[in-house]
Amino acid sequence: MSGTVPGNPSTLGALAGRALTNRSFIIGLFITLVVAAMALVSFFWTPFDVTRLIVADRMQPPSSAHWFGTDHFGRDVLSMIMIGARNSIAVALVAVGIGMGVGVPLGCWAAARGGWIDEALMRFNDLIFAFPALLSAIMITAVFGPSAINAIIAIGIFNIPVFARVARAGALSIWPREYILAARAAGKGKARITVEHIIPNIANLLLVQGTIQFALGILAEAALSYVGLGTQPPMPSWGRMLFDAQTVMIVAPWLALFPGCAILLTVLGLNLLGDGISDIFDPRARRRP
Repeated sequence: MSGTVPGNPSTLGALAGRALTNRSFIIGLFITLVVAAMALVSFFWTPFDVTRLIVADRMQPPSSAHWFGTDHFGRDVLSMIMIGARNSIAVALVAVGIGMGVGVPLGCWAAARGGWIDEALMRFNDLIFAFPALLSAIMITAVFGPSAINAIIAIGIFNIPVFARVARAGALSIWPREYILAARAAGKGKARITVEHIIPNIANLLLVQGTIQFALGILAEAALSYVGLGTQPPMPSWGRMLFDAQTVMIVAPWLALFPGCAILLTVLGLNLLGDGISDIFDPRARRRP
């Protein structure tokens, strides 16, 4: 018996039709792809080498030579933003992967078992929620020192209870369905039912939550780098660029403007993408005019 949730689009054509008429999805996807493309290009090309310090070119305003200007070391700001995009996306992506990889199985397991196991896991989630990513990073840094790896661990740990709660809530709404009862009557175990029926039917919830946590991961990485606990110099980071710009904002406002806009646009794009995906999979979503 099919495990498709009633009311959800059942064909790729229906999903594509909704996607092409959803403004949030189109705009969010475009912004996200531009940022991702900029990060990918930075692996093999940037306008200038950010490791070279050219004091003679320091604090130059935006021009045809340096589109986003230069910083107080003479480094090209556009090149730094491109590499900063790569670092921010990498940190957020791995952190979301950790949260999803650990949280989803825990949430599905809690929903399948119920009882004291469910209660214990939820209380453990509440305990993790009591330690925000920034506080977790401070504690981890106190032991292992500041680095991008420690930022990933801190953000990833904070993502675990988020995905566990979403997976548990989605799974609990599906377990009473008739096709689940039929699968159990056919002799399928809870683990097999979870893999074959539960996870495919909560994939849309996880995808939406993933885009949200991705955006929050970008913000968290920037915040941790701003206070010196994330990506370390000389590797560029959007948060670190904002920190370095705060003392020269009056004479060189572009040093804060461009990395700030990069963070804003990236988070905006991911949030719009998440809203669009939610509308596409939501049977009650209306087509946008």
